[in-house]
Amino acid sequence: MTSCNRRTALMALSGLAAANFAGSALAQQTITLRLHQFLPGQAPIPSRAIAPWAKKVETESGGRIKVQIFNAMQLGGTPPQLFDQARDGVADITWTVLGYTPGRFNKAEVFELPFMSGSAEQSSRAFQEYVEKFAADEFKDVKLLAVHTHGPGLFHTKTPVTGLESLRGMKIRGGSRVVNNMLVKLGATPVGMPVPAVTDALSKGTIEGTTIPWEVTPSLKVTELVKNHTTFAGATGLYTQTFAFSMNKGAYDRLPADLKKVIDDNSGMETAALFGRAMDDGDKIGREIAEKAKNNIVALDVAETQRWRRTAGAVETDWINEMKGKNIDGAKLVSEARALIAKHSK
Repeated sequence: MTSCNRRTALMALSGLAAANFAGSALAQQTITLRLHQFLPGQAPIPSRAIAPWAKKVETESGGRIKVQIFNAMQLGGTPPQLFDQARDGVADITWTVLGYTPGRFNKAEVFELPFMSGSAEQSSRAFQEYVEKFAADEFKDVKLLAVHTHGPGLFHTKTPVTGLESLRGMKIRGGSRVVNNMLVKLGATPVGMPVPAVTDALSKGTIEGTTIPWEVTPSLKVTELVKNHTTFAGATGLYTQTFAFSMNKGAYDRLPADLKKVIDDNSGMETAALFGRAMDDGDKIGREIAEKAKNNIVALDVAETQRWRRTAGAVETDWINEMKGKNIDGAKLVSEARALIAKHSK
């Protein structure tokens, strides 16, 4: 071999060694993912779903992924901006309410319709499958980790809601445009706001009550600020809201293949179920706190609940008609959503 050929061979080997070293260094690199969400850390989702999820990802990555959690909007912005923070890379992962950006997740809204679902775990499994089949295009700008719902929605009010008549004219917080339309149909005056604003609004008298599930009442001190809670007969709640757990596409794409698999293994149906179970567990705790405080829990009977169902039914009609204007077959989506909820409730 000539000296020139030897130099060429040595350079090639040196380049290969450098590439292997760089690849090995990348494979061993610790990657920190910043996770941003809007609730205090002690609330059910941050403590019972997000924190365990983060720990599982860190463990399964052999410590090569670190998840840095920022609670209660510590990275700045407002809850309605969280989905775009994941899309734009302000944070690597976010968790937020889809209804905070009205008109954006049209197909996903079907799960917010009155008396659609009950158990959060069952509904979350149904919602995950629904989004994968019928609404994936609404999440194309992010790496979607999971979607889910909360448990049965109900009223928490300063004066008792014992029937439709007692709700009329009452200023009630609603968390999405679908819920606000429902409140109008039921005779209330809706006041839209993200859930972290509820405590201050109740304290100042801006609202007389709020629609939220039991699970978030402790972290918002709702059972201290109001003494009346109204529930409904049957397995379904008055309404539910939908949530997305999303990752920045670039942050995902930069991961080595084996770490992408860790994220993939902690995405989808079982992650949706994890978040749903956290909601269901939180509902039990929230109700127990209200019971221990000897608050007034109004349980509407079947006949009265049916009155509410009939009155709120106009919300579904409105939604289907709105979807027609957007070339979306709303009636078909309602049917598909109900079929999936029934499937996952067995």
